Parts: sequence; C-alpha cells; structure tokens
Amino acid sequence: MTILENTSMSTPDRGVDEVSQRLVESAARLSRNAMTEIDWSEPMDPAHYGCSPEWSTLYGTDYWNELTVEQQVTLTRHEFASIMNVGIWFEMILQELVLRDQYLGRYHEPEFQFALTEIADECRHSIMFAKASSKMVGTSYHPPRRIGRLGKIFQHTARGAVSYAGILVAEEILDVFQRGCMRDERVLPFIRTINEIHVLEESRHMKFAREQVRESMAGMSPLKRRFCALYTSLGALYIVSNLVQPQVYANAGLDVDRALAERRTNKHFHAMVRSNCTHLMEFLDDVGVLTRAARRNYRRVHMI
Repeated sequence: MTILENTSMSTPDRGVDEVSQRLVESAARLSRNAMTEIDWSEPMDPAHYGCSPEWSTLYGTDYWNELTVEQQVTLTRHEFASIMNVGIWFEMILQELVLRDQYLGRYHEPEFQFALTEIADECRHSIMFAKASSKMVGTSYHPPRRIGRLGKIFQHTARGAVSYAGILVAEEILDVFQRGCMRDERVLPFIRTINEIHVLEESRHMKFAREQVRESMAGMSPLKRRFCALYTSLGALYIVSNLVQPQVYANAGLDVDRALAERRTNKHFHAMVRSNCTHLMEFLDDVGVLTRAARRNYRRVHMI
C-alpha cells in the first residue's frame, strides 16, 4: 500500500454505514432545488450586498471606510462571486475524489449510495453557484494557473483519509462564509437562499466526511498520520488564500495593490475566519491531524 492508499474496499465499518443510511434518508426528505426555488429573473436591489459587509476582506480597514456604500456593495458582490467560483473549482475536485474512492466500492451498501448522493448534490451546487455568479456580476473567477495545476496533482494523488480530510476542510471553509451571511437581510435575497441550501446540504456531506476520516485514521501509522495532516493543511492553505482573487478588486473599481496590502493586515477579517474555524480545528486535533507542521499552514491563513 502507498501512503495515499485507497480505503473504499476495506472491511465495512458499521458506524459509517449507519451514518450513511441516515444521510441517504435525510437527502431524500430535505434536498432543495435552487433552479425552481429561486426566481432568477427578479431584479437585484442595488442596496443589497453580496455578503454581509463584516465578511468583506476589507471591512474594518481605512480603505473600506473611504468607499461609498455603492462601492462597498459592488465589492461584496464580486468577493462572494469569487468565493462561489473557487467553490465550484474545489467541488469538482472533490467529486472526482469521491467517485474514484467508490469506483469499485460496495455498491449495495449505504456508504456507496450516499457517496453518489453527495456527487449529485455537488453538481447541483456548482450549477447554482455558476448561475448566481452570472446574475450577480456576470463574470467568472478562477484560481491562478499554478494553483489549478496543484489542484490537479491533489486530484490524482489523494486517497482515503487525505481525500476525506481535504473534502471536510474545503466544505467547512465555504460553510464558514455562508453561515455568516445566510440570515442577513442586507444581503441579496437569492444569495441568502443559496447559502441556506448549501449550508443544509453540506452539513450532510461534512458528517459523512468526518465519519470517513475517523474510520481511515483508525490504526494509521504515525508517519501516514503526519503526512495526511500536512497534505490536508496545504489544501486549506491554497483554498483560503485563493478564495477572493485579486481581479475582484479591479472589477470593483478599486486599487488592487492597496486592497491586497490592506487585506493582508486586516485583523478584523483574520479574527472572523479564526473564530469560525474553531470547531473544525478541534475535530482535526481530536483525530490527530493537527500536527505542528499543519498548524503552521493553518496559521498562515488565520484559521488558528
């Protein structure tokens, strides 16, 4: 076995299958469809933000205070469009990881059935994000080409615990931003609905990923555990640092260099990210993948 070994063909874990069965049933009862639930033709109120102002990367800085309300609204719309677009990017990576992990899996068992349910959910989420981005700002944002290549490497090398730890961290990061905005009446109504749908359905995915990580970690050697911890933290580092692309500031009519400089030192934004990642860090610590090396990477993007 390699250090990135696949675990889908291992002996079934009763806890994972019990959780998977509950999640399959939950998906059948509670799944929502943004294509029919949202009136995509409804005009956008120019006073409504793309995300809660407090979640803007520039909120609390001198630059933010110099902006007009109209500029602040425009900035948050582009910021959240970037977050959704980068979400599409890593959701496509995650879909491939899950599909490969289940390629020759136990088709008759709940774990396999929920894995495919998750892939179907992620496809709907990506379409939802794409349509929202089109309506809100009319453009796409992508990670830099170098990060795109690293994503491909992760896509083709991650197995077992690394796959599901990466899935968990990526989904938790997006969940942090969406939970902070989904009930804020200052935010565009259709964006609030998208956040509600995604938070609801991702809660199932994160539960599944946590069970998979726990199962994969059982009996893992110290070397593999350290490797998994480092690899997962690198994924988080690249995702968080690329959520809001520099082109966002240009498209919002701002000075890109100044915006990036103020973002780097924005203690308010750093504190928002850190405080909302507490539960994720506690889980990673509990399963033994919050090593010293991993902590350094999480610290670099203010997750701890």
